[in-house]
Amino acid sequence: MSTLNGKKVLIITSNTGIERDELLKPLQALKGMGATVTHATIKGGEAQTFVGDTEKDTSVDSDTRLAGLSAADFDALVIPGGTVNADTLRQDADAQRLVKEFANAQKIIAAICHGPWLLIDAGVIAGKTLTSYPSVRIDLKNAGAADWVDSEVKQCGANDWTLITSRTPKDLPAFNEAIGNALQAA
Repeated sequence: MSTLNGKKVLIITSNTGIERDELLKPLQALKGMGATVTHATIKGGEAQTFVGDTEKDTSVDSDTRLAGLSAADFDALVIPGGTVNADTLRQDADAQRLVKEFANAQKIIAAICHGPWLLIDAGVIAGKTLTSYPSVRIDLKNAGAADWVDSEVKQCGANDWTLITSRTPKDLPAFNEAIGNALQAA
């Protein structure tokens, strides 16, 4: 399938604590649709994934570091979850800068599970309706989100940048499909 030929997607993570399927499933799905996918980590090099935040799983080599990357070089940004990954990523200045660049350039941003924590710290969720892992709901509302919905995928943004969010790994098929559809429409 080559519906996304020419589209470039950036997936950003920390170097540990990443929910395995929330990194690997979008990476595989988007590549399978023909997109060029770059996985960048805070430090570059190896990224350690986990299952359910507690079971150490596979290590994945990232393609590059976050530092020096620009939203101008990509069509979409994907932010996987995993509690440790999301909490580390939200505190990283380069991760925050990239989210702001994507939002300011009105490009697609997709975040799953605890990934929306980074959106809070980047200051880009005011007025948005989104979903997340249930425990992140109050954080999003307190940070100015218009609403939080309990839905497998929520797409928000018609007149500005597109935000796609999902709750957990079980929502990955809908999450990946929504990212693919948004990239086709872009």
